[in-house]
Parts: sequence; C-alpha cells; structure tokens
Amino acid sequence: MRLATLGLIEAAEGVRDGRFSSVELVSDCIKRIEEREPDVEAWTFFDAAYALRQAEAADEHRRQGKALGALHGVPVGIKDIFDTFDMPTERGAKLWVGRRSGHDAVAVARLRAAGAVILGKTVTTEYAYFNPGKTKNPHNPAHTPGGSSSGSAAAVAAHMVAGAIGSQTNGSVIRPAAFCGVVGFKPTHGLIPRTGALLLSRALDHVGVFARSVDDAALLVEVMAGPDAADPDTRAAAQPLLVDAARREPPVPPRFAFVRTPGWPQAEKVTEATFAKLVAKLGAQVTEVSLSPDFDRVVEQHRAVMETEMAHYFDHDYEHGGDGLSKVLRALIERGRKVLAVDYARALAAPAALNRTLDPVFDAYDAILTPAAPGPAPRGIESTGNPVFNGLWTYLGTPAVTLPLFKSDDGLPIGVQLVGRRADDARLLRTANWLAKTVS
Repeated sequence: MRLATLGLIEAAEGVRDGRFSSVELVSDCIKRIEEREPDVEAWTFFDAAYALRQAEAADEHRRQGKALGALHGVPVGIKDIFDTFDMPTERGAKLWVGRRSGHDAVAVARLRAAGAVILGKTVTTEYAYFNPGKTKNPHNPAHTPGGSSSGSAAAVAAHMVAGAIGSQTNGSVIRPAAFCGVVGFKPTHGLIPRTGALLLSRALDHVGVFARSVDDAALLVEVMAGPDAADPDTRAAAQPLLVDAARREPPVPPRFAFVRTPGWPQAEKVTEATFAKLVAKLGAQVTEVSLSPDFDRVVEQHRAVMETEMAHYFDHDYEHGGDGLSKVLRALIERGRKVLAVDYARALAAPAALNRTLDPVFDAYDAILTPAAPGPAPRGIESTGNPVFNGLWTYLGTPAVTLPLFKSDDGLPIGVQLVGRRADDARLLRTANWLAKTVS
C-alpha cells in the first residue's frame, strides 16, 4: 500500500514508530500530486523541495529523541485564506497575488506545533465566496469539487494529502467534502480560532477540516482547538479529547432525527431515494422531525448577516480594487451595503433562540440527519453548487459532519450530513463514527 493512501493517524503512528520516515511519506505524497494535479488542480502553492526540507527536519527531530506531537512528520494542506509565514496567502483574489503576511494563522501555528509538515496552500474560491477557482472534482473533472474550500477537499479525495483545513461561512466545508467524497467536519463556532485567516463574517466564519475518516477529522480539530485572545468568539475551556470520544462505542445505539429542513424542495430525486434507503436501514433508530415555523426565514436571515458583514470587511478592496473583484462578489457587497440595520440586528440575534428551540430535539436524539447537498456534484466548474442544506447550521454555529456513505449511479459521491447540539462536538463525532461503520 502506498504511504500517500494512509490516514492521518496511521501516518503519524508510522513515523513515530519508525516504520517509515517523514521524508518517505512526504515523497510519496509528492509523487501522488505529480500524478493527479494536472487533472485536479488542487494547489495554488506547492514547493516539493521545501516540503522535503520540512520532512527532513521532522526526521532529525525524531532522531534526536525529542518529544513528538500528534501529527509529527505528517503532511497537511492549508486553504489559501490562512496566513503562512513561509508561503504566500493570496485568498483566491487578483488583488492579493504574491501576498506574504510573514506570520502563521493560529490554526496553522498549532498544526506546526503538533509536528505537521505544511505541504502547501490549496485553492480557494475568490475571497472564499462563490466565484470558482481552477480545481476539478477528482471523481470526474467535468464536475465541480464544490467550494469555497475546493482545493482542500479535492486534495484529500485524490490522496495527495491525508488531511487539510478549510473554512465555512455558508457551506464551504460540508458541500465540497460531500461532492468530493471525504469526511468534512465543521466544529462548533469558535472552537478553533480564526486569527490570521481571511475574515468574511465574525458571526458565521468557522474553521473546518477534511479527512478520510472521522477519527482523522477529530484529530485535526483537536490539535487546533482552544481559545485565542485575538479571536473574541473563542472561549476558555478544557482541551476537547475528540479522538478518544470519536472512537468510543455509544452506550446505547444512537437515535437520529431525520430533518428535511426548508431546503428539502431543492433536493434531487437521487437524494430523496438515498435518504429513503438510509431511513429504512436505520429503522426504529430514526424518526422524522419537523422544524418549527421559526426556521422558515433562516436562509434570508443568514444572508442578511453574511452579506452585511462581508460588505463591511471587504469595503477597502471594493472601494480601491477597481476591476479586481468579480462581478458576483461586487454584487454581494452592494447588496450587503443596502441591508437595514434593524434587519441585520434581528438576524444577528436570532440564532440564540433558534438553538434553544432545538434543545428538545437534541434531548431526544443523538444527532440530526439531513442531506449535505441537494445531490451529487453538479456538472461544470462554473459554479460550486448550492449550499441550501448547510447555511442553517452555519448560522446556528452548531457542529456538522458529512460522511461519504453513498454514490450516484454514475459514481459521484453523495454525502450524509449529521448535526449536533452546539458545543457537543464529541457526541456528534462518536455518533458519526457509529453511522459510518454501520452503513458501510
């Protein structure tokens, strides 16, 4: 078996135990990139020689008998909105070509502290919004990989790297993970600091991860989680032991609330059939639950917050960037400038009450079961697909994970999304692992 196909935890254990070196592992990932990158185009910055120098340093560190972190010598990919002191961070934007910040985002710094080799920067859509980058879906290059974390999802799916980080303000982790057939995990809002990452919306931005197993996704989040004084939405709390939690057997078989959400009318026939099959397989463990009318305006409320805050944070580039912004991004900023203050304030306040409305659901069920996207990855790369099944959970700040459990007749992945109670990430991962093992 090629080293590039190993998961994060397997790879870290192999380097730690001396079964192979970080140089051997990184070298095989480089070979895989050379094989697949011409078709997939997942990377916006990749320097093979520099990646090998990092791996050599990791091996020397181990030879000297120094303490090893949880990801020692293991390569990871970084979405190109996270600052890296040693690589450019261009944000998928014409205005920022060649930009170097000279420092690491906190998430990146914590990955390095755990021993990770930063393999390179993965493609993002422009400013992590809708205007697509160059990346293709590894399962079929005629189809979108999703977005905005397109390169991270595609790189993991193509076995170029075992794990990568991304971000989600609407559906930018869950949707590309579903389209590319990998595990995508968006933890609770504020669990991972966003310091040093491009800010779109303080209220909505989440750091998320891509991996090929629930355990590996848990490890990435566990390494990066924790408060940071520069991110006011992080909170002081004990370090979450997510890997241990994900691996535990549930004390009783989990129960699922099948929630169609207001986006269900946009579900494709294949998605309807897939969930009918899944619900039938789970039998008495799943119950269909309807959301209250309080959720009927969530798409509109999410849009009000996102467009207002993006208009604010991108104001300088809009005013001084000329034609450097795409038409779709300029249109968003212009809509955001017109949102009434009272509408923005109401939309900003609503998630607290909506989360309380969900408390009885999470008291009775381990997780909400819902589609990750309307269907498989759409044909064409001019669009990144529809985030209608994602924005609700981003707006509420709840943890969400998508599992690559099914495929369409033409072989494209179909993701199953699980949603947990806010701050109950560990229980969600344990439930997700159970479902992945049961259905597969």
